[in-house]
This record gives sequence, structure tokens and C-alpha cells, in this order.
Amino acid sequence: MIITTVLIVGLSYLLGSVSFSYLIAKKIKKIDIRKEGSGNAGATNTLRVLGVGPAISVLLLDVGKGILPVIVAMLITDVALVHVLAGLAAILGHNWPIYFGFRGGKGVATSIGVLATLVFLPSLLAGVIAIASIFITRYVSLGSLLFAILTPVVLGILLLIPSFTYPIEYSLFTVILALMSLWRHRTNVSRLMSGTENKIGRKHA
Repeated sequence: MIITTVLIVGLSYLLGSVSFSYLIAKKIKKIDIRKEGSGNAGATNTLRVLGVGPAISVLLLDVGKGILPVIVAMLITDVALVHVLAGLAAILGHNWPIYFGFRGGKGVATSIGVLATLVFLPSLLAGVIAIASIFITRYVSLGSLLFAILTPVVLGILLLIPSFTYPIEYSLFTVILALMSLWRHRTNVSRLMSGTENKIGRKHA
């Protein structure tokens, strides 16, 4: 079981390390996405630099690399901790990809894929609020933070319903992911508080 877990976690990290924003930017414009716009290797910066089409592709691919490892882990074992480790490894791979000098994105889309697979209903409800906030404020970073923070909150509320259960490992993971997201978005938080955060649809200063 230990060997199987190590293989699952290792392969999840390697899959997560595939930086689709970097590869697509190189293919289309022969540029390093990490040196353009906000410098973040993710869908939002791809939108700023390359436009809607490439951004949607990056978003879907990054979400997919969060979903796939968790589903594979679930098919192989019923151990909840292994499911969580597979998802965490994919997110860590996106944030610190071994193929690209450990310089990746903030893991939002990949986290969406992982959480949607592990705790679908809580992540869906949190996602609706997050998307609404993006439409209203045009701050993608705010929506990302709300999604990460509200998922464990909504999960905790739903767990008060007797018939609603999730493994404790899943619950703890959502809290860890929320803290990780806050840390990864610490500069965005500072800019949001000072009113200097970039809005979607506006070129990065």
C-alpha cells in the first residue's frame, strides 16, 4: 500500500507540474507567460496576455489535472488520505512544477478540480458565490479567495446535517487548502485592501 501511495502521489505531482499556460504561450507567441502581465502561470494571466480562447483552454486543462489524479486514486483505493494526497500533490505540482524551475501558478484552477471531485456540493455552493463576486467586482483574486475560504465553511455547515457525511481527511484538507490559498494570494490581498488590485478585462500595470 505504501508503494502504491508513493506512486500515486508522485505521478499526481508530475501531472500537476505540466504548466499548460506556459506551453500554450510558448506555442502561440513564443513567450514565457511568467515574464508577462502579472507573471503568474495561470488562466487569469493567460487571459490578459493571450486572450479568451487560450485562457479557457488553460482553465479547463488545469481543472482537469486536478480531477484526474483524485479519480485515479479513488479507483485504486478507498483510503481517503490517499485521495487527499493525490489532490495535494497535483496542486503542489502546479504551484512548483519540476519541469519549469519550480515557478508555477497559484493553483486555483487545479484546486477547483480537486475540491470538485472530493467535496462536490460544498465546492459548488462556494463556487457560485465566488463567480458572483467576480461578476460584481471584476476581481478574479477575490473570487479565488472566496472559493478557497468558503468551501470548508460550507462543508462545516453541511456536516451539521445528520445524513451529510465526508471523511475527516477531506474536511481537514479543505482547511489546509484555504490557508495555502491565502498565503499564495498574500500580495493580492494587500492590493485588494489598498484598492490597487487589477480587475479582469484591464491590462496589468
